[in-house]
Amino acid sequence: MSVGQITPDIVAAHQLSPAEYLKILSLLGREPSLTELGIFSVMWSEHCSYKSTRVHLKKLPTESAHVLQGPGENAGIIDIGDGIAIAFKIESHNHPSFIEPFQGAATGVGGILRDIFTMGARPIAVMDSIRFGRLDDPETGARNRRILEGVVSGIAHYGNCFGVPTVGGECVFEKSYEGNPLVNVFALGVFKHNEVFYGKATGVGNPVIYVGAKTGRDGIHGASMASAEFTEESKQKRPNVQVGDPFMEKLLLEACLEAMQTGAIVGIQDMGAAGLTSSTCEMGSRAGTGVEIDLAQVPQRETGMTPYEMMLSESQERMLLVAAKGREPEVLSVFKKWGLDATQIGVVTNDGMLRVKHHGVVFAEIPNRALADEAPKYNRPFAKPLRTAPLAGPTVKSNDLTADLKALLSSGDLCSKRWIWEQYDYQVRTNTLAGPGAEAAIVRIKGTNTSVAMALDGNGRYCALDPREGTKLIVAECCRNLSTVGALPIATTNNLNFGNPERPEIMAQIVESIEGLAEACKFFEVPVTGGNVSLYNETLGTAIVPTPVVGIVGTMPTELPVPLRFPSAGLAVVLLGGLGAPELDEMGGTQYIKVIQDLLWGVPPKLDMAYEKRVQTTIRELVRAKAITSTHDLGDGGLAVALAECSFGPENIGADIRLDSDLAHEMLLFHEGPSRILVTTEDPENVLAAAQRNSVHAVAIGVTLKARVTIRNRSEILVDSEVEDLKGLWAHALEHLLHSPVLV
Repeated sequence: MSVGQITPDIVAAHQLSPAEYLKILSLLGREPSLTELGIFSVMWSEHCSYKSTRVHLKKLPTESAHVLQGPGENAGIIDIGDGIAIAFKIESHNHPSFIEPFQGAATGVGGILRDIFTMGARPIAVMDSIRFGRLDDPETGARNRRILEGVVSGIAHYGNCFGVPTVGGECVFEKSYEGNPLVNVFALGVFKHNEVFYGKATGVGNPVIYVGAKTGRDGIHGASMASAEFTEESKQKRPNVQVGDPFMEKLLLEACLEAMQTGAIVGIQDMGAAGLTSSTCEMGSRAGTGVEIDLAQVPQRETGMTPYEMMLSESQERMLLVAAKGREPEVLSVFKKWGLDATQIGVVTNDGMLRVKHHGVVFAEIPNRALADEAPKYNRPFAKPLRTAPLAGPTVKSNDLTADLKALLSSGDLCSKRWIWEQYDYQVRTNTLAGPGAEAAIVRIKGTNTSVAMALDGNGRYCALDPREGTKLIVAECCRNLSTVGALPIATTNNLNFGNPERPEIMAQIVESIEGLAEACKFFEVPVTGGNVSLYNETLGTAIVPTPVVGIVGTMPTELPVPLRFPSAGLAVVLLGGLGAPELDEMGGTQYIKVIQDLLWGVPPKLDMAYEKRVQTTIRELVRAKAITSTHDLGDGGLAVALAECSFGPENIGADIRLDSDLAHEMLLFHEGPSRILVTTEDPENVLAAAQRNSVHAVAIGVTLKARVTIRNRSEILVDSEVEDLKGLWAHALEHLLHSPVLV
């Protein structure tokens, strides 16, 4: 494009502000070509540059004795001993999954898997945190069901075909997500310390090699589309959603790992968001080098593609390699063996420039650092966090506590998610010790005595009431889930899902949440090794509730995990952490208020992090000493829901619970105060003594028995039900919500 043809409308269409365009003019010293403008638009998008959050993300703790690689690479890397490391990360595919649920979710899985194996690690586990609008909403329920079914099918299709187990996650239904579902996908891989690779284009004169699928027009402007609010026209953006091929990605994995073993590869990067653009300029920027490519050499599956289209395409299953000069034949032969395209498209230079040619004609010439390291960085104004919920709500008073428990167990958030995880192959590769439905997923590391536990948690209700305290509670719960299975939490990844950061009240949510994450991760000694920020999650001006999702990994000795379900009758039931004594306003963010009152009000439960850490220390000691026979932390739904869930084993073992509390019965059964874990044991005195040593409250509250759950407070029966009745409601509720007509 000749000088003078970049109009303000064209700049705006690329989602660049006038000030950002002036900065481009200053960096280049001239007007950009259309291809250059497109390159800047994707690299300076919120999705790629984190321009609204970089100043705040620096507050996160990122170092520990376990951390081998922190933020800044494709995935974080943690040392787990014996010369073995794990790479893990979480990414979002929210906007694409609204427009095209199946492909949006499938390519989300494909992208996070490439983030893992581009580091040299073999992926061994996937988890997903997914959120949708309410399935029973009379106006949007049908659409929400379609999106849920498409997303779950997409995750299952890609993971199952690729051959990686989907071992757990979470699924939540809130009105807030009706126009903006969240699809956050976590992956973890394993490798030896000497097998780590980085995304750097080192070695001037080294060849740059394109490998994998051919480039098409799918996904063009995907990164910038993910950095904008949804409008009525968003459904027309299906061309912005990539199309995935998990079978090709499996070949790409094996070929890349084999090529890495030749010693001929000096750098490798996946082509994710922004495709060829991000992989070339980021590799060059990290190494302080330049990259020159000729797009005429890029394998293409469509005719007549322009340089603009090729640079911005986000076609899947593609990688960019830098090989040692003279060893190109070794690399190319490996990919030929696996039936994949592999072509030298460029060379590493010493001038620090991204130079894009097509048949020898230069279409773009931009300093790499201007794209990757010198993108705009905003310290956006922020005020008081947006809050739409009142501090006080209606009186919490039940007419039938057993009926309330049944309503909770059959609600979308708390019911069995078996319909979802039965679609996943969670046992492939034979490493899974604990899968979907467990407190935390556990995979063994073959050849060692170590297993890795992992958990994903989020709570948009708590964060809507208080982003800082809500985020701290999420970190605490995630660590507690790991500790409950006996694992020591060691590192964190996170996915920050928020609305429009240009609104000060939304930016305040983001800042408060990040600072809460920093405080909790530092206290629990789980540094952040990387993550993802997904902003502009808004539809027609309405933002989602603030939804940080936290993924934490931990290590433990390899052995069969302690079950969640009650294993047999006649065991003592002990509540570590005590009954709790919340204030009335702390009930407002609970599942009880959501389900029974259909409201959100109040403040999140109070968290004493020092006490929480002592509770976690206690449960790890008890699990590793084999002093308990089952264990389940109290989270959503409180004590009554946890007791019911523990009874849903194959033998329908329930419990006779006898409490002694002055709390109102609704609060006693359903408050969600943290730092509490339900255990069974043959030796309750041993459990109580361990709690006392760690200055933790603990109380023996009953005994397990067959077929029935009964909860008394003093002489009054609060809940009394056959296990089978509760279990039936819980087990089939999701299918009922999916397949029953919505009544207006």
